[in-house]
Amino acid sequence: MTATFDNLSAGDVIDGPKLAVSRESIRLFCDASLDYNPLHLDDDYMKGSFGKTNFGGIIMHGMNNFGLISRMLTDWAYPAGAIHRRLETRWVKPVRPGDTIQPSGIIKAKQTSEKSRWVLIDVVVKNQAGEKVATGEALVEFPRDLFCQ
Repeated sequence: MTATFDNLSAGDVIDGPKLAVSRESIRLFCDASLDYNPLHLDDDYMKGSFGKTNFGGIIMHGMNNFGLISRMLTDWAYPAGAIHRRLETRWVKPVRPGDTIQPSGIIKAKQTSEKSRWVLIDVVVKNQAGEKVATGEALVEFPRDLFCQ
């Protein structure tokens, strides 16, 4: 069922697509973002301590979580003519090759203004163990009249 502003309620859940993280998917994101940080590509670099942390191997780029959340929001909002306007995220736990991650969202609040209607969403990305790897908040706009823009 396509989401409409009127049929949404606080507590409604949005599920996003799963992503099986592999060395290849990490490499593809590095190519797309032009970020070739050795954190994502060089196991030898990641064998030692990185700052105060030891990851024990390469990790996925954190912005990949951002992209997966954006896809979830766009897949959910676009059919209703809504637009993903804002996203703030925080990385919580590293993601490694072999992990499977999935974003989800819970509608936190709805608000109307003179020109538009807004939905505030708590977002989270979890790994296959149900552990949070990223959290955040998103704002989606449902225009009042699609034909008057």
